[in-house]
Amino acid sequence: MKKTIVVNTLGCSKNRVDSERVARQIETAGHVVLFDRELGADLKADIIVINTCGFIKDAKEESIEAIFAAVKAKKEGYVGEIVVFGCLSQRYPNDLVKGIPEVDHFLGANDLAAILKVMGIEPALNCFHERTLSTPSHYAYLKISEGCNRSCAFCAIPMIRGPYMSTPQEQLLREAEYLAAQGVKELILVAQDTTFYGWDLCKQKMLASLIKQLVQIDGIQWIRLHYAYPASFPEDVLELMANHPKVCPYLDIPLQHISTKVLTAMNRGIDERQTRALIHQIRKKVPGVILRTTLMVGFPGEDKRAFDQLLSFVAETRFERLGVFTYSEEEETCAAKRYKDTVPKQVKQDRYATLMELQSGISFAYNQSRVGQHELVLIDRVANGVLAGRSRSESPEVDGEIYVTTELPAKEMAYRVGSFQKIKICKADIYDLQGEIMNE
Repeated sequence: MKKTIVVNTLGCSKNRVDSERVARQIETAGHVVLFDRELGADLKADIIVINTCGFIKDAKEESIEAIFAAVKAKKEGYVGEIVVFGCLSQRYPNDLVKGIPEVDHFLGANDLAAILKVMGIEPALNCFHERTLSTPSHYAYLKISEGCNRSCAFCAIPMIRGPYMSTPQEQLLREAEYLAAQGVKELILVAQDTTFYGWDLCKQKMLASLIKQLVQIDGIQWIRLHYAYPASFPEDVLELMANHPKVCPYLDIPLQHISTKVLTAMNRGIDERQTRALIHQIRKKVPGVILRTTLMVGFPGEDKRAFDQLLSFVAETRFERLGVFTYSEEEETCAAKRYKDTVPKQVKQDRYATLMELQSGISFAYNQSRVGQHELVLIDRVANGVLAGRSRSESPEVDGEIYVTTELPAKEMAYRVGSFQKIKICKADIYDLQGEIMNE
């Protein structure tokens, strides 16, 4: 019997890939999949599948709220069964089973066969490389590995996801070719640490080798790199980024801090001098590169001097994209075992606000520098009568957008979604840009 199954994803883009694999298997079995939907009088489902995040406190709370919302919908008759998997249920299986008995099945993060089994679905082995996209059909995330071998003091991911396991290159190429055949034009490479790719397979970092194969796939026009760990960064990736037109000059590289004292306490494997040298090298080898980073404030031992050092670093480096997190103590991590969470909550919030205020000025200045430029933009959607898209300088979901005014009728605008358009940038604000189509 055909079922309607809602698949809701919380957390990172790596989770999104897992959900898309589950969804493809569900559809192959003849059922209907709906992504990221709220159940209620307007939508009933036979099963709701919730892919949870268990990384930090806020993410865990969001996942719990989503589960309770599903429980409420079940009590009201809007859903038959609740299946929960992912990082939260991998990390706290017994607590969840005991605390939320209304959920029919709690499963871990990596067992696709078990997730399908509780829904009565036999895995289709011949299409494990296939996915049903929850993103717009013209871009997709490509998860190149599972787990992590790093020992960052604040991070619980190695405990949840296990050791680093690179997906063999031939499997990734088959998946990428499938995505390209479905109309995907942009691949965004993700992993807990993309730069470690291949080391567990052959004691060599093989990210550049993988990218060299991906750029040969017909239909793929942009390749973007996320989650690059800064320690022991592979230089051959920069050569590709600088010289191959399909590889976006865009790098997401979470640095977390600049103070050697704090970086050492975090167990990041890199210090201030090495970090500054790496940023210099990246910008020298890839002129015009767009750097995105994430920083953490309030880590135990971060005093005013260390924070001021971080402020100065951001002011000097002028990252085009930057996000900030406040430290969240996670049980069983090295940081929780070694250090007391000594930085007061209000101090963390103040430091967060100060850093983001500084970055907003940097972001605005960078966007203003683009006014008058001509850029190639990939149109993602129609939004309130205008086209919204991104250039090579923006990644979906985490960066701003370029809003494109046009005289096209609504039907014609819809046809532009998923296409590349030449745009003149006319106006800028802190995060977003406005432009117009050239030679319309």
